[in-house]
Amino acid sequence: MKKTYLFIDGTNLYAGQYELFGPKTYLNFIKLIKTIEKNFDICFTKIFFYASYTPKTEKMSKKISLSLKNESLFYKNVKQTKNLVFFTGYRSKTSGKEKEVDVKLTADLVYESLTNKDIDVYLFSGDADFLQALIKVKSVNKNPIVISLQNRIMYKAVYFFKLIIISFDSLWKVKFKKLYGYKELRMLKKDVIVPIK
Repeated sequence: MKKTYLFIDGTNLYAGQYELFGPKTYLNFIKLIKTIEKNFDICFTKIFFYASYTPKTEKMSKKISLSLKNESLFYKNVKQTKNLVFFTGYRSKTSGKEKEVDVKLTADLVYESLTNKDIDVYLFSGDADFLQALIKVKSVNKNPIVISLQNRIMYKAVYFFKLIIISFDSLWKVKFKKLYGYKELRMLKKDVIVPIK
């Protein structure tokens, strides 16, 4: 039986949803996944989620504190998702940059595609750094599909892969020359956000 694997650049997804919804609400990841599955007739056999937590600082302003709470609640919601494997990277103590996350995602994406003949592959990210990994996956007769939030679109992906764009704003529009094809899943913010109390 064919399996469907979803690889998620979790830090990219978190940052995108934070830009869209702000610090007082967060995206209900479980509802998002169920809505994607329902609308595109997919059942994700396994979801691989890659992220790193923002480190706490010595001086915690109200804004930073709210941001950290938002991130924590979002990732807590993610971890409750069925069939999900959560990989936690870390942040460099000197630069603050994320470490291991993108490399681990790339390695797993390519490895699973090469070793499992009967899988469909999806990547949820807006980061064009994954483009070469996706091209490698395509070279072994897989047709990966890219999922992106409306504010984190992997624009180059539309030249090579099917693209699903998740949008929440009725005024938002994207115009692509349909080189390979894309679909849009429009959702209402009120249906998928959780307010922070």
